[in-house]
Amino acid sequence: MYPNLYYAFKDFFGVEWTGLRFINSFGFFVALGFIVAAFVLTIELKRKERDGLLHAEDVKIIVGKPAGAADLFLNFLLGFLLGFKILGLFISDSSLKDDPQQFIFSSEGSWPAGIILGLLFAGLKWREKNKQKLTKVEERTIRIWPHDRVGDIVIFAAVFGFLGAKIFHNFENWNEFVANPIQALLSFSGLTFYGGLICATLAIFWYARKHHIGFRHLCDSAAPALILAYAIGRIGCQVSGDGDWGILNSAYITTPDSKVELADSTVFNQVLQANSVYYTQQFSIPNYIDAPHKMIKAPSWIPTWMVAYSYPHNVIGEGVKINGCSGQYCSHLPIPVFPTAFYETVICILLFVLLWSLRSILTIPGTMFAVYLIVNGIERFFIEKIRVNTKYDIFGFHPTQAELISGLMVLTGISLFLYLKLKHRNTTNGNLS
Repeated sequence: MYPNLYYAFKDFFGVEWTGLRFINSFGFFVALGFIVAAFVLTIELKRKERDGLLHAEDVKIIVGKPAGAADLFLNFLLGFLLGFKILGLFISDSSLKDDPQQFIFSSEGSWPAGIILGLLFAGLKWREKNKQKLTKVEERTIRIWPHDRVGDIVIFAAVFGFLGAKIFHNFENWNEFVANPIQALLSFSGLTFYGGLICATLAIFWYARKHHIGFRHLCDSAAPALILAYAIGRIGCQVSGDGDWGILNSAYITTPDSKVELADSTVFNQVLQANSVYYTQQFSIPNYIDAPHKMIKAPSWIPTWMVAYSYPHNVIGEGVKINGCSGQYCSHLPIPVFPTAFYETVICILLFVLLWSLRSILTIPGTMFAVYLIVNGIERFFIEKIRVNTKYDIFGFHPTQAELISGLMVLTGISLFLYLKLKHRNTTNGNLS
C-alpha cells in the first residue's frame, strides 16, 4: 500500500523525497481522473462541434479596465491561503505535519509564506490588468465554444461531485456521522460515487442551460470521460487502501508479517474468533460469526492478491498491527478481502473502450448517456455483491444504497434509451409523411 506518494517513490525509485508525504495517493488519482476526463471530454465536444451538433455562444466582455480592489483582494486571499496552508505544510515545524488533512483544517500555518504569496498573486494580477489597460474602456463580443468551457465544467463537477459524494456517504453511514459530524464532513475519506454523480449532473445541467449548450450532446460527450475517470479514481482506492474493499475471502488468512496464505475453514474461524471485536465493529453485527465472506481460491494463472488482499499499510489504519512495523501506517486486515476497487478499474476501462467505440454508432442525442447509465449500473450492482457496505431493511430485502441507485440507473437508462429511439422514429416518420 502507498498511503501517499512518498512511499510509492521510495519503493519504485529508491528515493526519499519528504515533500511527497503531503500528496495523498487517493487524492492524486482522483485529480488525475479529472484531468484525463477533461481531455476526453474536450475531444468529444470538438468532434460534435465539427459535426454541427454543438454551437458557439457570443459573449460580451469589458476590456481595458485596470485591476479593481475586488480583483486584488481575491487574488491576495487565494495566494495567502495557498501560502499559509500549502507552503506552510512544507516549511512549518508543527507536529501536525505528519497528518496533512488535520493540518489543513487546523488553525496552524505559515503567516510569512501566506502574506508573501498573497502579495505576489495580487501583484501579478495588477501587472496583468495594467498591461491590458486602455485609454478608453471597450465592450467586445467574443465567441466561446462548448469545449472552451471544459475547465468550468470540470470545476463544477469536482465541487458538487465532492459535496454530493460526502452527503450521500453520511446518509449511508448515519451512525458514524451522528457520532462525529465534524470529522465526517471534513474528512477526505468516505465518498459515495453515485451521490457525486447525481449532484454533479444537476449542477452541470444548470450550467449547460445557462450557456445554451445542448445538454443531451454534453451528456453523450461526458459518458466515456465519466467511466474512465471512475476507473482511474478506483486506482487511488486500491493503491491507498481507503476502506473501499470487498468482503472476506475465507480461503485465506493473513500472517502477522502481512503474508497471505491458504487456510481451511477451521483456521479461518480461529482467526475470525481471535479478531471478533474488530469484525463485529467493522461489519456492525452482533456476532462475529455473521461476518460476510466467500471462499474462493485463486487459479494458478493469477496472483493471489487479485482474490485475497490484506491491504498492508492502508491509509485509514484499518485492521490489526503488522508485526515488527513502526510508524504511522502499520495496519493490515487479519483476513484478506476481495480487492473490489481493482476489479472496478479493470471493468470500467473495458467499458470505456466499449463506449468510445459506440460514439459514431449511437447518433441519437442522449442514447450514449443512456447506455452509460445501463453499463455503469450493471457493473456497480454486481460488484456490490462482494463489497462491504451498509445494508437497508426494506420489506424483507436488504439492499445497499449503491444497489438501489445502480438498479435505478439501469432502469432509467433502459427507459431513456427506448424513449429516445421511439421519439426519433416518430419524428423521422412524421417528416417523411
